[in-house]
Amino acid sequence: MNNILEVKNVNKSYDNFALKDISFSLPKGMIMGLIGENGAGKTTTIKIILNLIKKYQGNVQIFGLDNSQNEKEIKEDVGVVLDDSFFPDILTAKDINIIMKGIYQNWDSNLYNTYLTKFNLPNNKQIKNFSKGMRKKLEIATSLAHHPKLLILDEPTSGLDPVARSEIIDIFQEFIQNSECSILFSTHITSDLEHIADYITFINNGHIVLSETKDEILEQYALVKCRKDEFEKINKNDYLKYKKNVYDYEVLIANKNEFKKKYDIKVIDKITLDDLMVLMIKGEE
Repeated sequence: MNNILEVKNVNKSYDNFALKDISFSLPKGMIMGLIGENGAGKTTTIKIILNLIKKYQGNVQIFGLDNSQNEKEIKEDVGVVLDDSFFPDILTAKDINIIMKGIYQNWDSNLYNTYLTKFNLPNNKQIKNFSKGMRKKLEIATSLAHHPKLLILDEPTSGLDPVARSEIIDIFQEFIQNSECSILFSTHITSDLEHIADYITFINNGHIVLSETKDEILEQYALVKCRKDEFEKINKNDYLKYKKNVYDYEVLIANKNEFKKKYDIKVIDKITLDDLMVLMIKGEE
């Protein structure tokens, strides 16, 4: 089994939103960034993977097992950080250690306390007195302390300053040094993904826009800047989206090399994941 996670043709409908045919695979030893604007479907997808949302169409397999039929077995090897803290405010870090010992067979108190020390988190202070960044660090420590094989992270670096984010990113990179472990990493901070992600899956309005390796995206996708007369010569099949500015056009292309062969346009810039998201969501076709 090469894929640690497989999501196949997942559909889920609400009154004003729907996930439509969500499919992607996460190989072992890899980090996948899950990107998209607020309300695009990232958190809903994560909750379906975690079997927190149970009524949906499609199939999710983790470690080759159906997530809805093998929940207890899968849970042992999955570490989770959700966007909203799942710890009651009255608990302390010490309380969480005691509780988690009874939940996870592989809970490692020494490792947990090592992370508390590393993150400078107090043992006896109630969570209600933690800052948002401290809460996030506590969730990350908890997610790692039972030696999971898969981390599923929803905005894990939200609320952290740049130094703390860098520290957390280093820990995630250490985690996947074991080629049996993988990370699904949902975030709005796409610069973090440009440093560590192997794959990018982009969700917009409930459907997958793309799911490719980060290197393919950053090497082949590009941002063309051109005059109006140059833009009008570009075949619609040769670009994805465009944005009209006061003095020029910005054009998103998916195959830089092929585009260069067909058009004599000088300004073809490298793209960032932020550029990609903004143009795919806001650009015109």
